[in-house]
Parts: sequence; C-alpha cells; structure tokens
Amino acid sequence: MRQAQVTRNTLETQITIDLNLDGKGSTAMKTGIPFLEHMLDQIARHGMIDFDITAKGDLHIDAHHTVEDIGITLGQAFTKALGDKKGVRRYGHAYVPLDEALSRVVIDLSGRPGLTLNADFVRARIGDFDVDLINEFFQGFVNHALVTVHIDNLTGKNAHHQAETIFKAFGRALRMALEHDPQSADSIPSTKGTL
Repeated sequence: MRQAQVTRNTLETQITIDLNLDGKGSTAMKTGIPFLEHMLDQIARHGMIDFDITAKGDLHIDAHHTVEDIGITLGQAFTKALGDKKGVRRYGHAYVPLDEALSRVVIDLSGRPGLTLNADFVRARIGDFDVDLINEFFQGFVNHALVTVHIDNLTGKNAHHQAETIFKAFGRALRMALEHDPQSADSIPSTKGTL
C-alpha cells in the first residue's frame, strides 16, 4: 500500500497529512486557507490521490509559512508513500484547459528536486490569496518529494482559471507518473538502477 502519514511541527506551523497514492480523489482539509484547499482538491481529484490535511499556522501574519509548509509536508508524505519507485512509469505530463486558460505540467520522479514555474498571473491576488504562494507551495513539494516539475501556464486572462489549470494539470501529470508500468513491474525506471 502506497500510504503515509507525516506530521511537521515548527514554531510557525503544525501540519499533519495522511496520504494514499492509490486513492479515489477524496480529501478532508482544515487549513484556514480556502483557496489553497480548492487547489489541493484539484490535485487529489485529478491525481486520484486521497489525503487528509490538518494545518494550523501563523495566519495572523500571512499565509506564506502555512502554504510552504503544507507543500513541504505533502512532499515528505509523497516520498514516504512512494518508497523505492519500483514499477512506476516515472514520467508524467498533462495539458489542462479551463475556458481561456491552458497549462502544461511535466513531472519526473527523478530523485532530484527541481522546479521551473512559468506563470504570468494577470492579478497578484485571487481573493485574499497571494499568487506568489503558488510557487512557494510547489517549491516546498519538489524539495521534499525529490521530483522535477516543469509548470507552464500557456494562456489565461483570469487568474483563478490560470491557477486552477496548473493544479489540475499537476494532478493529472502526477497520476500518470505514479501509474504502475506492467512492462517493468519489478524494476526501477532508471539506467542507474535507483531513483
């Protein structure tokens, strides 16, 4: 079973995540950041991943620490649940539209953290959510999941649509990369023999 529970406690945040990589796309979240919960729900539903996230953070300052630390903790849970990566496809990609917006995400379960995010958001905030925090979430995730992710928002005139296509495409690409490859069920998908 590709499941994990991780708790992260700092002076700024207290976060617990239960993760099932072979789920149905169900979530339970209590983070205090409704827009982030909406985006995380897109990852779960399109990635067919189940997670339960409870987070308490210093939201009286701003959402930065909480968003970043949720990314970090989700990345740690992902690494723990994925294990040795035997039999996975390793690579995943997806294009996802939402009305005028279109995003592409490509992922490699490489064992090496790397993030390239190209998104020129039309607004700095979506409601009270600072769009800069999208990069912070993904940077925290890749650093601790040890994956390489390329994210490109190709078009968009609505910041909510831009963000939503990014998170949906990420979920879809992740789902593809995590799939079992029946042709290499007992091997690691790398010429090095390890990821």
